[in-house]
Amino acid sequence: MSKHTVTLIPGDGVGPEITEAMVKVIEASGVDINWEIENAGEEVYKKEGTPLPERVIESIKKNKVAIKGPVTTPVGTGFRSVNVALRQGLDLYACVRPCKSYKGARTKYENIDLVIVRENTEDLYAGIEFQKGAEETGRLIEFIEKETGRHIREDSGISIKPISVYGTERIVRFAFDYARRNGRKKVTAVHKANIMKYSDGLFLEVARTVAQDYPDIEFEDKIVDNMCMQLVQKPELYDVLVLPNLYGDIVSDLGAGLIGGLGLAPGANIGDEYAVFEATHGSAPKYRGLNKVNPLAMILSGVMMLRYLGEEGAANRIEEAVKEVVAEGRYVTYDMKPTPDDPTAVGTSEMAEAIIKSINK
Repeated sequence: MSKHTVTLIPGDGVGPEITEAMVKVIEASGVDINWEIENAGEEVYKKEGTPLPERVIESIKKNKVAIKGPVTTPVGTGFRSVNVALRQGLDLYACVRPCKSYKGARTKYENIDLVIVRENTEDLYAGIEFQKGAEETGRLIEFIEKETGRHIREDSGISIKPISVYGTERIVRFAFDYARRNGRKKVTAVHKANIMKYSDGLFLEVARTVAQDYPDIEFEDKIVDNMCMQLVQKPELYDVLVLPNLYGDIVSDLGAGLIGGLGLAPGANIGDEYAVFEATHGSAPKYRGLNKVNPLAMILSGVMMLRYLGEEGAANRIEEAVKEVVAEGRYVTYDMKPTPDDPTAVGTSEMAEAIIKSINK
């Protein structure tokens, strides 16, 4: 078994607790990992003046793989988001969010098995914004009116939505390659091309072209509002979804809702050179240090990381143990009990210990 060096970003809020749980579970699976710990977030900002020091980026570039707990972006600092900065700085263009049912989770649905592939670098998250009342915003409004004849109110803020052939082609190829590699049958491109003909229309046009290179995988497209309804009514019809950035953000949370919430939702941000795995929920500072939060999103992100590293056997052992603990429903956190005030709920570390016990059986 080979040894791996992985950058570990504990995060803040509940991040350190769920990260510790994940590390213990992964180590129980027998994989040999050297954890290179780097901190980011609010506490780091107070000490160093930035929530994302350059040393964190350098560590990820060196090790190629990182896993991070939730990170708080300090409010009012001019820093948009640690997560967005990592994605853009490392060109992690694919956000992969599996939404998979585990028997025993609190949800109205069963047998959900979707993978949402979200483009991570373009669209409205590109950060090209013009503030209401700013001089450059006035010039942009004048330009638009002159070129298109369309009037924009002077008291408007404006965000620009770039979608390129390059960005779309690589995310759609990523989705098809993922489907092929993982035995998936269908890719659905999600868009609003009926309204945004030159941005979403381009996304759809490129997706259709790329799909021709994968005749073994079924392809279809859906308008995003209809897609949301379809997922609520008949999620079993869908397999891999590929979406521009904003729709991907929204639909991936909808998918998490189908399986029991963000506490069960792992995530990965992957590029051609680097990959960062993360729990998809927030840092929940009010629960910090209480040993209360569900560690599964972080543990399942660790499972995704192991598969990325080629440690399929260990990943399967952990996932089977998670299934067993969730199905039994005894050693689970409050959010997975029939009612949140259930006195039999266990803490973060106790749930991790139950999973470790199952691995070691």
